[in-house]
Amino acid sequence: KVDLPLSRPDLVAAPVFQGGPVATERGFVLHEAVFAGEDKPEDTVYASTMTIPGGLEMTTSKDVLEALSTGAGPRKVLVSLGYAQWGEGQLESELAENSWLTVGADQAIIFDTPIDQRYDKALALLGLQSWMLSSEAGHA
Repeated sequence: KVDLPLSRPDLVAAPVFQGGPVATERGFVLHEAVFAGEDKPEDTVYASTMTIPGGLEMTTSKDVLEALSTGAGPRKVLVSLGYAQWGEGQLESELAENSWLTVGADQAIIFDTPIDQRYDKALALLGLQSWMLSSEAGHA
């Protein structure tokens, strides 16, 4: 819907991911941190940018897409449409119940690892392999 040409050969074949079932027309660009300058490295270059620990940023404004279309913009990007949503306190509760496996962001996995290998590489950061996980849950 943004109708911008793409002048980045490295992104022409890059997939656009499904971020979740809510607002699937809304885009999110996860990218390596891009700083406005050495004087204020905490300032972001793009509007509507959230800084994420691990040297990442999430931008929802069109200006990052405009930069990418001209051949500029962040070198490493992951674009998704839509998002997932939880009720107030729901995600915190699920984390407290160990319903999720969490691991720190690893840019090499996010940007450089083939898509079909990312899940296993992220599990490996926890010392796990997929065969070690069970779909069954219970209490001892």
